[in-house]
Amino acid sequence: MANLTNKTSRCRRNKRRTHWVIHPPHLVSCPHCHMPKLPHHVCPECGYYKGRQVLKVEE
Repeated sequence: MANLTNKTSRCRRNKRRTHWVIHPPHLVSCPHCHMPKLPHHVCPECGYYKGRQVLKVEE
């Protein structure tokens, strides 16, 4: 196994890791029922996608 020639400083290591973040999911409101949903997905509340019903949702 290879050995390090120079130790990576904490500053350099942390600069590299600045982009390691978890982003919350982007939500949009459904145009039919106005509930939050993922973009380009069927609305789980009303079952509509692109203005037409594609799932039958039991109430």
